[in-house]
Amino acid sequence: MESKVALVTGSSRGIGKATALKLAEKGYNIVINYARSKKAALETAEEIEKLGVKAIVVKANVGQPEKIKEMFAQIEEAFGRLDVLVNNAASGVLRPALELEENHWDWTMNINSKALLFCAQEASKLMERAGGGYIVSISSLGSIRYLDNYTTVGVSKAALEALTRYLAVELSSRNIIVNAVSGGAVDTEALKHFPNREELLEDARNNTPAGRMVSIDDIVNTIDFLTSDKASMIRGQTIIVDGGRSLLV
Repeated sequence: MESKVALVTGSSRGIGKATALKLAEKGYNIVINYARSKKAALETAEEIEKLGVKAIVVKANVGQPEKIKEMFAQIEEAFGRLDVLVNNAASGVLRPALELEENHWDWTMNINSKALLFCAQEASKLMERAGGGYIVSISSLGSIRYLDNYTTVGVSKAALEALTRYLAVELSSRNIIVNAVSGGAVDTEALKHFPNREELLEDARNNTPAGRMVSIDDIVNTIDFLTSDKASMIRGQTIIVDGGRSLLV
């Protein structure tokens, strides 16, 4: 177990960081990926290494395929294998559809959708060498529901979920299991960029059948399950973790 390796993209903070720490607790060596927050990434690496495993920090904008290739070259050099890919890094321009510009669209689709394809291509080579692996992507309810100002992100996440299905079929023969997790509103750093943040949080607190809003741990625990043998027959699925909120829409 001590030689297994997990890459979590966008893992310097929030759900990505919590996921990296969870996998480290299970004995995985961790690849921390970041685009801007070097200080936070290094702090995360320090926390991870205190758990007795190795961590490397790789700067890469996953919206750029050439940067993805460079990142995986570093992973191969450092560890020679990969067992888990958590495709977590995300971005987006939050505007109404009629106010979007082409660069807004391209930026969001590249980081949220295209990154999964090219990360999966590179990851599958290392995973096949290790005898198989797991790929889990982070989606959101905006992929299937309308959310204000969420056009670019919602459409990119819908594409991510479709790609999850295709990859699940094509990679099954290589013993690579592919799924996604779609969470309800979680109070993370990313949510601070939403102009209607307070409205989303109030809705989650007051209208979730489970009686509370979703926490980071709820998402991380689902990722933990999907990267375990217990989930080996779940493939190409998007697991909604929202305490039942979407059932009332």
